[in-house]
Amino acid sequence: MISRRNIRVKVMQTLYTLSSLEHGAQGNKEVAATILNVKLGQVLDLFTTSVLYAIRIAQYADFDARKRASRYLVTAEDQNVDARIATNSFVQAILANASFDKKVKNDKLDRFIDDDYVKKAFLLLQKTEEYQKYLATTDHTPATDKAIIQFIWEHQIVASEDMISHFIDDLPGWEDDGDLIVMLMQNFFRGSSRVDFTNLLSGEKRDYAQDLLLAVIDKEPQCMELITPRLTNWDKERVAMIDMLLLRMGVCEFLYFPTIPTKVTINEYIDVAKQYSTPQSGQFVNGVLDNILKDLVKEDKVNKTDRTK
Repeated sequence: MISRRNIRVKVMQTLYTLSSLEHGAQGNKEVAATILNVKLGQVLDLFTTSVLYAIRIAQYADFDARKRASRYLVTAEDQNVDARIATNSFVQAILANASFDKKVKNDKLDRFIDDDYVKKAFLLLQKTEEYQKYLATTDHTPATDKAIIQFIWEHQIVASEDMISHFIDDLPGWEDDGDLIVMLMQNFFRGSSRVDFTNLLSGEKRDYAQDLLLAVIDKEPQCMELITPRLTNWDKERVAMIDMLLLRMGVCEFLYFPTIPTKVTINEYIDVAKQYSTPQSGQFVNGVLDNILKDLVKEDKVNKTDRTK
């Protein structure tokens, strides 16, 4: 579910973290790998917690129904509360997913669920036209069951300033990875509930993440030999740290990742620079990488298996 672009961002963040450590630790591969794994694991925690929040809000319907039925003076309405959303087919599929149960229990993700926010979100859900239509439908399908949970995520969670403020304050990493989680949730609702919540990375992508990280560390002298001459019109000391890291990552992809087209590399790092660095960084990264690539091609040092250069 995590794309190569997401991996590039995590590698860049890992390298940035390394740069702030004591000099001896900056080139330590074990330290680097540990930091990267923590950052990737944090994404998985946030994603699973986001799914869990939507499920808990749906399940609150059952709690609300039982609470109303236990009142001292019970009305007919209290006795006939429709709580089907709490056990709809999509909710049941998620709860039956062994990897979801394992992830939630092993990492104690319920600690991030605030009952007050769950209650508030459910009470707001009850007032929506979409929920009323859901209750009025007698023949729910897997598609309608999924759609109402997606509605909870998109309208009671992501669209709520209170919920997002809560996420920023209480979910470690949300401020950095919120946009990524929203994208992962979009993909999740487009796909099936058979997600492996204990591992969002395929073996190939995990290898790519580790290989890219280690290449940037190992090949720093070679990369800087190519980058430094291209900074003649720039004060090297004033080039943004993130820009320099992205340049090193881009050069490594040119030279040591034969299956990644060079055009893809340049476009990806332009986008990452625009999002995570200065307003001028996209243009800067584009210009430097493009010039380096032209020299490498002239010297026949770029060998791509798909012959795309």
